[in-house]
This record gives sequence, structure tokens and C-alpha cells, in this order.
Amino acid sequence: MNKFIAVFGILIGVSLSSCGQKIGGIKIPKSVTAATSAAGLSETDIANGLKEALTKGAKMAADSLNKTDGYYKNPLVKIPFPPDLAKMESTLRSIGLGGEIDKFILSMNRSAENAAIESAPIFTNAITKMSFADAKAILQGADTAATSYLRKSTYDSLYKTFTPHIKKALDNNLVASQWANLTTRYNKLPTTKTKVNTDIVAFTTGKALKGLFVKVAEEESKIRNDANARTSDLLKKVFGSQSK
Repeated sequence: MNKFIAVFGILIGVSLSSCGQKIGGIKIPKSVTAATSAAGLSETDIANGLKEALTKGAKMAADSLNKTDGYYKNPLVKIPFPPDLAKMESTLRSIGLGGEIDKFILSMNRSAENAAIESAPIFTNAITKMSFADAKAILQGADTAATSYLRKSTYDSLYKTFTPHIKKALDNNLVASQWANLTTRYNKLPTTKTKVNTDIVAFTTGKALKGLFVKVAEEESKIRNDANARTSDLLKKVFGSQSK
């Protein structure tokens, strides 16, 4: 874990290097070369360490979601009733079906929680294939360069992998039948002018992946902003002489 924090700390520090900024009283080295030299490491060492850091960070994100209430009780990633169907939700709640709506929302989130673990091997595969140029770009990139890299390189694979697992989880949680019941009731109301036929599997999968990347970015931010986390020997070696 210390190695993960150490290397990710270098990633975060270098992303701010052009401005010579400080985080928690630590002055950031002005270049990737300065950082690697100060730490007594080659750029290849840092690239390999970065891969390990990303692998562990992605797994931490997946693990945090792959548990009861990982999605449901986290307001940043909780999957809501389809926002574009707000009228449907309010109408059904107004006729006493609020409990059914809440049960449906819970089931969607449980389904996403069940599927979250599938992301770890996909992230690992993408990180393993990362080139030195990719690693260097991340080190020199913006504050969320690592998350952006993973999103770009894994989203399509994640979507294809998540979809069947989400569908299975939705079936196991009776979401499909709950959705059919809700839409049928809504579509039969005399006040309903536009029939509802939302693809609930696609909706849940999209929201599940959005939440996953929120958590990956959160792992970056945690290291980026928490100076107290930089306690490893490597970070002391890199940043110690820069502290004031």
C-alpha cells in the first residue's frame, strides 16, 4: 500500500509541476525528470510503479462498490430513477406507488453492486498494456489523467462485460418485473400521453459505469489532496528536500 501511495503521489505531484505548486506544505518538483532523479529512480521504474498504483487504485474503487450499499448509500454514485422520467416517478408516487418506486431504485443499485467486481480484471488488462508513452503522458498530464486514461481505454470493454452481469443481477433482483409493472401501470393512466419504454438494462449499466469512474477519480483525489498520506520512504526521498 505504501508503494501505491508513493507512486501515485509522484503522479499527483508532477501533474501540478509546471506551476511549482504546493500541497500540504510540500513543494512539487518542476518536472518528471526532477522527480525521478530526486527519488533515485528511472522513468521506467516510475512507469512500472504507476501501473501497480493504478491496478491497486482501480481494485480499491471496484471493491468499494462491490458490497452492500456501495452504490445505494453513496450519494455520489447512487443510481436514481431515470431522470428523464421524472414525470412518471412523480405521477406514480402521487397515486400511492412510492414504495414500489423506492424498491425499484434499491434493486437497480443492488444490481450495480453485484456487477462492480467485474471491472477489476478489465482495468488490470488495460494497465498491463500501457506503453511507456502512456505512462509518461499520465505523469505529465492533468489532475485526472489516470482516470481519463482508464475511461478511454476500458469503457467499451466494461460496457460489454457489465451488460450481461447487470441483466442477470436485474433479473435476480426482480428489477425487470418491477419495471414492467411500473411502466404498465403508468402507461395505462389516462393522463399518460407518451408511453414509456426505457431500456432499463442500458440505463443501469451506464449509471453503474459512471459511478465506477467517480470512485476511481476519488482514489486519485484522495492521494492528491491528503499530504498526510505521503508517509512512505520513497515520498520522503522525493519531496523531503523540497519541504518548507
